[in-house]
Amino acid sequence: MFEGEKTFVFWIGLIILAFSSVGLFTVVWYYVIYPSDYYLKTSVPLIVGAVVFIFIGLYMMKSGVEEKPES
Repeated sequence: MFEGEKTFVFWIGLIILAFSSVGLFTVVWYYVIYPSDYYLKTSVPLIVGAVVFIFIGLYMMKSGVEEKPES
């Protein structure tokens, strides 16, 4: 899927994907440790934001690969 030359856009997308994945994992991990309806309700914006940025990072990674010319 990511075969070819990676551009600057690819690497920025990878950084965005990494940070948003860590954020989402942190929110889910704290909910597993301290299950509370109040915590879940207050964390919804963080969860939605992390998922949106995961998709943005994946899209940037996909569009940041230049195809190799076939010889």
